[in-house]
Amino acid sequence: MASFSTALSALSALSTAINVTGNNLANLDTPGFKNNVVSFHDLVTESIGAGLGSTQVGFGVGTPTTLREFTQGAIQTTGGELDAAIQGGGFFVVQGPNSAIEYTRGGNFEVDKSGNLITATGEQLQGWTQIGTGPLSTNASPGNITIPTGTIQAPSPTANISFSLNLNAAAVVGQPTDTFATSVTVYDSLGNSHIVTATFTKDPTTPNQWNYSVAVPDADMLNPPFTPLTGSLTFNSDGSLASSTPAPAPLVISGLADSASDMSVTWNLYNGTTPDISQYAQPSSVSAVSQDGSPASQLVSVAIGNGGQILAEFSNGNQTVVGQLAMATIRNPQSLVAVGNSNYELSAGSALPAVGIPGTGGRGTVVGGAVEASTVDIATEFTNLIVYQRGYEANSKVISAVDELSQTTIGLIH
Repeated sequence: MASFSTALSALSALSTAINVTGNNLANLDTPGFKNNVVSFHDLVTESIGAGLGSTQVGFGVGTPTTLREFTQGAIQTTGGELDAAIQGGGFFVVQGPNSAIEYTRGGNFEVDKSGNLITATGEQLQGWTQIGTGPLSTNASPGNITIPTGTIQAPSPTANISFSLNLNAAAVVGQPTDTFATSVTVYDSLGNSHIVTATFTKDPTTPNQWNYSVAVPDADMLNPPFTPLTGSLTFNSDGSLASSTPAPAPLVISGLADSASDMSVTWNLYNGTTPDISQYAQPSSVSAVSQDGSPASQLVSVAIGNGGQILAEFSNGNQTVVGQLAMATIRNPQSLVAVGNSNYELSAGSALPAVGIPGTGGRGTVVGGAVEASTVDIATEFTNLIVYQRGYEANSKVISAVDELSQTTIGLIH
């Protein structure tokens, strides 16, 4: 009887479906995992009787196919500096065993002992790494991303300084209020620091005028004394800065005792078109100072930022882009073949991947410090499991019934 093979095909198909459900549930907490859906299809039917198709008896169910649903998983913030989640379509590109290119949605990354950015299971992440001190280029083909561990960032000598301050319009010459001084720390080409002090003295003869002197300590010079930058500032009747006489020339610091390169520092009196210095009847005080230099610094941490940029933070607070994650889009992702470790590879039916920067060309965006959760829904999987179990039990009853009928038939012969 065909009933045996029909029921056995159902048991085999339902066993496969239960295996798929079990695999989905097993990966409930796997970052970037996409659940599989089982698709059943019947086998060709058998026609019985004289009339073609008047009586059709099926041969059961074929081996089910599985469809991977590449729906968006929930974005879970982890705080991990090297975690990244894809929002939208696309895959991270990794290099698997034997240099095979694979694709993944799992975003929990780490750095190996050689400084390579890798997945949690050891595959090397693909993208672009900054070479030298120039800007990061993404025009070349992506390759392994190497994190510059142990890097020392060269010092940046100061080229500009500014003081945001008020000079007391009510100051009286000969009183302590007629002089005010403030300072800012600048850095030379070797990363050594120097104190630049600006001293303001109310002019004894000209109203609304202050004389200034800008200098560095004589101890910093190879051949002291240091010649200060001098001049005067004149204010309008409303307390705004009118002019500087002469216009502040760059503060030239030459012949440093530490043998650093000579410095030429510009003192900026304006923030755009707004003067940084005022003269009102309030105690002389400074509200802000700024300079654009920095000492040599050590690499402190590396993190993946939004957009897939790899940011290196140094001990002086500077952040530099040292790499960029690559992202691939594939028109028919359902054709990918799972190869384990949350990775996929192309099949014969896969469209060629288009690799580029996240957020371009229809690719999804990258969220730093987060991972994409599994798309497995536990309620759906439990429901499927119950349905498959009931189907398995029903078809086992069919086999038991057919077996009893077979025994009855054999008994008739005897």
